[in-house]
Amino acid sequence: MAAPSTSRRIAELALPALVVLAAEPLYLLVDTAVVGHLGRVPLAALAVGGVVLTFASWFGTVIAYGTTGRSARQFGAGSRASAVAEGVQASWLALGLGLVILLAAQPLAGPVTRTLAGGAGVADSAATWLRIAALGVPGLLVATAGNGWLRGVQDTRRPLRYVLGANLLSVALSPVLVYWLGLGLAGSAVANAAAQTVSGTLFVRALVAERAPLRPQPAMIRAQLRFGRDLAVRGLAFQACFLSATAVAARFGAAAVGAHQVALQLWNFCSLALDAVAIAAQSLVGAALGGGRVAEARWLGRRIAVIGLVCGVAFGAVILAGAPVLPRLFSSDPEVYHQAMLAWPWFVGMQPLAGVVFALDGVLIGAGDVGYMRNLTIVAALGGFLPMIWLAYGLRLGLGGVWAGLTLFIVIRLVLLLYRLRTDRWLVTGTVR
Repeated sequence: MAAPSTSRRIAELALPALVVLAAEPLYLLVDTAVVGHLGRVPLAALAVGGVVLTFASWFGTVIAYGTTGRSARQFGAGSRASAVAEGVQASWLALGLGLVILLAAQPLAGPVTRTLAGGAGVADSAATWLRIAALGVPGLLVATAGNGWLRGVQDTRRPLRYVLGANLLSVALSPVLVYWLGLGLAGSAVANAAAQTVSGTLFVRALVAERAPLRPQPAMIRAQLRFGRDLAVRGLAFQACFLSATAVAARFGAAAVGAHQVALQLWNFCSLALDAVAIAAQSLVGAALGGGRVAEARWLGRRIAVIGLVCGVAFGAVILAGAPVLPRLFSSDPEVYHQAMLAWPWFVGMQPLAGVVFALDGVLIGAGDVGYMRNLTIVAALGGFLPMIWLAYGLRLGLGGVWAGLTLFIVIRLVLLLYRLRTDRWLVTGTVR
């Protein structure tokens, strides 16, 4: 195997994926900065509404990851048509689920945000934002399904154009709607929904261009649902953690939850950027195992772990150097900055570990080893993150305690992923695991 050639292929897939993954959190960072200067209550409302919308978008991530693995195995076995067919059915699944979430969000937004916010003013504003932003959920989920099958056929350039274009539109719209047209927080939600709808439409166009049959195939959709079941349980463990973290941060006051929003959006930006390596891993490992190339898959796993570590160290250094500046870009409130500094040491310290964790997530998802991924995430959530953040609430440890829980979550996952990589149980060949 020519290692330099494979390394170049990792870079060719990861760099466009990096821009795609960074586009969404970068838009959210801009949106956080725009809303943050409206005051601490709108910023806190965006934090609460945003974390609920992230929960909805998680369904798209489940569909995307499952589709990438299944499409990559078909592509590695030499059948592009079968790989695209996985994308067609995943898009139908995404559209149906998106419509269900959109309809459910209208009556449930108020009760959900009141449960999370702990204050009527923040909860009411968050509910308004969420009802409007939910209009973009069908487009968001269709776009994530599109990303999944295009990554499976090792095409990361079209997603680059589609996602970047839609988010640049939204970046331009947000300040116009929020300030110039005077819509305030609601303007942020309109810009968000517009970006997601445009992005979803572009991915549908990509499927049509493939001239693949577009009719729903219930049997394939059921197979995708079975494959996604373990990823869904894994994702629910993630969402329970992050929803609980926001709820605990909100109990420490508007400044604390506003600072948590700033740190969380920066965390999302870093984690999704680091996930670019994982996207390359999903495509290449899935294709290698689909083509029966076990030695290549094993080498890729080790190589990608090292690349993840290097990237994580680089992100940690940038975040550490940016401590005096980054939080102030999102809020001029001195108390918000003070609260952000409580989370900052944990935020910086976890980056090298997170780089390896996200890279190995991609390796095992590409291999279809989703049952193990489910189990290790549940162990890390129930044995680390959730006990730590609720202990932080009970002992009044503040935002630093919340972020200590997130760091513990990463450490537990790292240990269990490295253990799995040392075995051969994830190296299963064939078009279907």
